[in-house]
Amino acid sequence: MSTSYFLNLLFFLSLLSLSVATNPTKPKAFILPIEKDPLTLQYSTSIHMGTPPLKLDLVIDISDRFLWYECGNDYNSSTYNPIRCGTSKCKISKGTECINCTNHPLKTGCTNNTCGINAYNPAAEFFVSGDIGEDILSSLYSTNGGRALSNINVPNFISACVYPDKFGIENLLQGLAKGKKGVLGLARTAISLPTQLAANYKLDRKFALCLPSTSKQNRLGDLFIGGGPYYYPPHDASKFLVYTPLIVNPVSTGPIFDNDPSSEYFIDLKSIKVDGKVVNFNTSLLSIAKRGDGGTKLVTEIPYTKLHTSIYKALVNDFVNKAGVRKIKRVKAVAPFGACFDSRTIGKSISGPAVPTIDLVLNGGVKWTIYGANSMVKASKSVLCLAFVDGGLEPTSPFATSILIGAHQMENNLLEFDLVSNKLGFTSSLLLHNASCSHFRVF
Repeated sequence: MSTSYFLNLLFFLSLLSLSVATNPTKPKAFILPIEKDPLTLQYSTSIHMGTPPLKLDLVIDISDRFLWYECGNDYNSSTYNPIRCGTSKCKISKGTECINCTNHPLKTGCTNNTCGINAYNPAAEFFVSGDIGEDILSSLYSTNGGRALSNINVPNFISACVYPDKFGIENLLQGLAKGKKGVLGLARTAISLPTQLAANYKLDRKFALCLPSTSKQNRLGDLFIGGGPYYYPPHDASKFLVYTPLIVNPVSTGPIFDNDPSSEYFIDLKSIKVDGKVVNFNTSLLSIAKRGDGGTKLVTEIPYTKLHTSIYKALVNDFVNKAGVRKIKRVKAVAPFGACFDSRTIGKSISGPAVPTIDLVLNGGVKWTIYGANSMVKASKSVLCLAFVDGGLEPTSPFATSILIGAHQMENNLLEFDLVSNKLGFTSSLLLHNASCSHFRVF
């Protein structure tokens, strides 16, 4: 990245840190609830924006670069301030163009001489230009790691507001879960939620996800920002975390490409084991090539882990063989899965179906073990399938990565993204400790 970018970043973060004086309560960390949609299998949270506060239910995407939302006629905030073209905040937000409001009356989200940015819809895989602006973000709760404490109003929060039909796209929210108004991006950028809150309140620049495995009402997961502890009765789950480096892909991985390194989250996977046996495949696929393809990336926008075809076939073959040793009966596959089994021949355990374990062996020798609750998915009353899918021989953007670890494999696992030390903390399944991400917490 250029020297000018870093100078702008330092100036931007200093401005954010000054704004904490307008909020007398200095939290040690924040917490937001996570809900799972039963139809799309997307995960979402809720915040409020503006004055008067407008409730926004947003899909969580750890790959998206910032918070964006549809700002229709119901959003007329008296505290909204558009960011002007050419300003330092426009530059640090990586504004792409200067936007004017030509076909609609001027209003919140439709102003002239405004810094524009490309907002990406990960479900429908398209992007549109949105206006970058500042407003009051609320319904963020401070936390001691165990419960939500006070509701904090965050001033001057930078996000992207996309006005419907402004650019000829009728449904900006296509593919997002019903009722959702945009996307909460958590990527490694200057205007993502973790970065802005850390600068504003002088918190550790880290966030943690605990994705719920159920869509039952009031059984929610958690998004923590600012660090632990992370209480999941009867434990502080932070003591179960083990760490591996987060690595930077030096090439932008899109979906909007630029000359900067990727802002997404990659880990250095060394090998895969099934019940302790190393899966045999071309391990050069696990390295990031000069053009940015290959490697292993964590994503929340897809439910099931996608593997390069050669890795997928080797994993399925070994899993089926190890399942046979356990007398688990294979049945006809159910798309999109390649290996399915008669659930009546599978035992039960504290960590889900008693099937072969899958170990992701990572940099430093640590293992992320995937147990039955995360490796299997129910396809019908009597059929369970291996919850991994074939990503193809030559995956195309945004799937040029050899392995995309999907959200199903993350459920009931606490994941901590430390953006200062560049490391990922993970617990493997909390079910082993009689705990779960799907729990009741008062907000």
